[in-house]
Amino acid sequence: MTEALVSKSDAKTPKDAKGTAKANAKAKSRAAELVEGASVDEKREESAIPLAEGGEEPITTVSEDGAVPLPSSRALTLSDFVPPSAGPGERLIRMAYRIGIPGSTLVSPFRKPLRPRLTATVESPLQGDRAAGMALRAGHFLIHGTKTPIAEMDMKSKSRLAPSFERAVHGFDWLRDLAAAGTREQCASTAERISASWLKANAKPNKGAAWKVELAGHRLLACLVHAPLILSSDDKASRNEMLEAMEGCARWLDRHVTRETDRLGAISGWTAITAAGLLMPEGKPRRLFGEAGLLKALGDLVAEDGGVLSRSPAAQMDAIALLVDLRSCYEAADEEMPESLTIMLGLLVPPLLALRHGDGGLGSWHGAGAIDADRVAALIDASGIRTRPLKDIREWGFQRMTGGKVTVQFDAAPPPRARFSRWGCASTLAFEMSEGPHRLIVNCGGAMTAGGLVPMRIEQGLRASAAHSALILDNVNSTAVLIKGKLGKGVEKVEVDSRTLMQKGGEATRVEASHDGYVARFGLLHRRILMLRGDGSELRGEDFLISEAKRAKRGKIGFAIRFHLGREVEAQISEDRRGASLVLPNGNLWQFRMAGGESDVSVSLEESIWVDGAGKPYPIEQLVIQGMTSRGGEQFSWLLKKMG
Repeated sequence: MTEALVSKSDAKTPKDAKGTAKANAKAKSRAAELVEGASVDEKREESAIPLAEGGEEPITTVSEDGAVPLPSSRALTLSDFVPPSAGPGERLIRMAYRIGIPGSTLVSPFRKPLRPRLTATVESPLQGDRAAGMALRAGHFLIHGTKTPIAEMDMKSKSRLAPSFERAVHGFDWLRDLAAAGTREQCASTAERISASWLKANAKPNKGAAWKVELAGHRLLACLVHAPLILSSDDKASRNEMLEAMEGCARWLDRHVTRETDRLGAISGWTAITAAGLLMPEGKPRRLFGEAGLLKALGDLVAEDGGVLSRSPAAQMDAIALLVDLRSCYEAADEEMPESLTIMLGLLVPPLLALRHGDGGLGSWHGAGAIDADRVAALIDASGIRTRPLKDIREWGFQRMTGGKVTVQFDAAPPPRARFSRWGCASTLAFEMSEGPHRLIVNCGGAMTAGGLVPMRIEQGLRASAAHSALILDNVNSTAVLIKGKLGKGVEKVEVDSRTLMQKGGEATRVEASHDGYVARFGLLHRRILMLRGDGSELRGEDFLISEAKRAKRGKIGFAIRFHLGREVEAQISEDRRGASLVLPNGNLWQFRMAGGESDVSVSLEESIWVDGAGKPYPIEQLVIQGMTSRGGEQFSWLLKKMG
């Protein structure tokens, strides 16, 4: 019987921390579990569906939110949670600021409010994209591989830009890239020119993209962290105009952040408010207000295993980066960051590590491209968190299997709920596989980068089931893919079981999962079993279609099992069209074979696309097992075996 972790904390939280109770409970529960040697039991709910192999324990049922109890893991360092203290005076200040009393009145009621200025200089460990920064110095925005002259970029808030361009332009992401491209003296004039153009185009808040809470939060935080670049002008009027704009943005966020329904967007807004409270005069009331809101928003965004509920590795990285920058603001202000926020930062890192392949880069999941190793490593180093990849998966839902130099990632949880979805994909039961630095099986990925080199017209296609290494029925998505990153009806329940087996040749890791995404339309439940040998020499797969209809249905339906191949993999179909030879760049040969002798089922080689972490698309190939299958159910077995 597998061992599981508790999902709820029995710790008490102070009355004054009601707004942060959810975040505090999650942080304390998870921190206690991650302390070296910690282990507690949790009952497992049994499924009515038996495993394919007799005599083994039943599948574990996933909760409505996708929680999956699995064996406990151990981390290197995470301290116990201590909720932030707040005396009666601070609680009163926070309440007064929340209802609209200015911070200057609360701090110095008999003194004229101070003019906007910054009280400290921030040094963030996060590094930007030097290539993008050099392009800015040369007069161009470089966004996901697309160059646009700065003079031609429409910076008006109501202009129609692709989401990735909105984030770069209105979120001032370009400031970090510019900071990585040279010294302050070399880059300040470019920063001042771009920020002045933006201020001219957006003199007042409006309902456009620039005044989304998420982008306003990113913009304010970027200005606070990289203030020397935009406040170096000898023109006092220009400096004052920029400072007034920053204070105005902070006031706007004070009023609008509580209305933000997008969880990650709210985190961005609350982080910027807290940072402004730390770095601007008479900011204590704003800081107290921001800290309370940030903790509550983190509680809404982060699941008990540390994974963000959008299940996107790109969103996970965003959340980590926001907290790293905020910690730098605390250090600059000579203030101690609340331990609850430090613990939250520690919880966010292990899930990200679980999605690293042998090359150190991330898998292509829920809109993200294959973010490269250097970018991931830089973020982890900047976080200061030293821990192991997440193993006890709940809401995060990505099963990680390793053997020898082989890594397999398996999406064994429901897709994100509509209220959490950002770039949601119909990827349930898809998998990726790598051997060392070479990716063998991938997903297409990159939907969030659409608008650059990836055309917007294929954004929904990159989120479809067919863009993943998964089984598809009748070319229909397992979960409906909607516009603007949202998802519709489809997979509601995933059942999963993970275990280690002893075989003649040694250990093997076996993960079995099923989803109900095709039950409503076709009356068929999809179950997939993946088993990886301990030495990584063999991955066995079985895909079952199990009839869930009250009455057996006659006839057949089209199906396809897709295996998108890594960019440098050379494939050749066998003469009997039952398999293929796959050659990696280092010369290693893998053999793919399907079992069974169905005459109407064969393996073919088709074109596909793969998007890297910078948003650059590459042509690749995909193996496809396709044919017709009975509506009464079917089983398909296949094997990936290393030959040398």
